[in-house]
Amino acid sequence: MSSLAQFLQSGDWKGEKHVPIIHAPEKVKADEMIEIKLSVGDAIKHPNTLEHHIAWFKLFYFPEGGKFPVELGDFKFSAHGEGESYTEPVAVANIQLKKSGTLYALSYCNIHGLWENSKEIVVE
Repeated sequence: MSSLAQFLQSGDWKGEKHVPIIHAPEKVKADEMIEIKLSVGDAIKHPNTLEHHIAWFKLFYFPEGGKFPVELGDFKFSAHGEGESYTEPVAVANIQLKKSGTLYALSYCNIHGLWENSKEIVVE
């Protein structure tokens, strides 16, 4: 039986334009409202054309000691040149956390598939 994990690709976002970048503080206070920003192509621009684009991001949080990750956001980018309009693959979520854990992000490129990244976040 195959698993979705076999299709997930990762890498250093500074050298790979498909890896979702998680812009988040390393430490926060419990229940503090924080901004999490997701993007791709900060170092190397990703194309945004009908033929080659990032279609979506997903953001998850896995708390220390948790049983499963919680989906924090689902972001879709629909315009890739249609009618001379473009949706840039950038997403922002404002969240509150009660305990430390790990943020996970997925991005989907219509040509190069699924990409993942993660970032630990400490709640004080």
